[in-house]
Amino acid sequence: MNTDLDYMRRALTLAREAEAAGEVPVGALLVTADGRVAGEGYNRPVAAHDPTAHAEVLALRAAGAALASYRLGGSTLYVTLEPCPMCLAAMVHARVARLVFGAWDPRQGAAGSAFDLTRSRALNHSIDAFGGVLAEECGELLKSFFARRRGPGGR
Repeated sequence: MNTDLDYMRRALTLAREAEAAGEVPVGALLVTADGRVAGEGYNRPVAAHDPTAHAEVLALRAAGAALASYRLGGSTLYVTLEPCPMCLAAMVHARVARLVFGAWDPRQGAAGSAFDLTRSRALNHSIDAFGGVLAEECGELLKSFFARRRGPGGR
């Protein structure tokens, strides 16, 4: 694995694990500057009874433990859905250098859709963000999940 597409495909695999567990299908992984996957995660707030158990936060936690540091400078976080403000703030705090995401989230996205915390002058770090990688596949996974959850004729 060494391209944005390769890493996003891995994030999609993680998202499918979340879906299989009944969670919203979002997957994330953090890759170090030298290309090593340091942490992975998929949504688990329902199973963990934890509102912070988003894929990105779990990937950051795993990477911090693996690297024995809460500072993850030079790293790239790959995630199938544009991060929410909570997750983006955690990435800023960890000093993630780059964010690559799949589907845009017009309701809660904090990397340019609803908000843009990646370059906020109110924060002490900015993140180079790039969205739309495998966007159709990432978006379809979410759409089909919510369509099944709503059932026939549901909104």
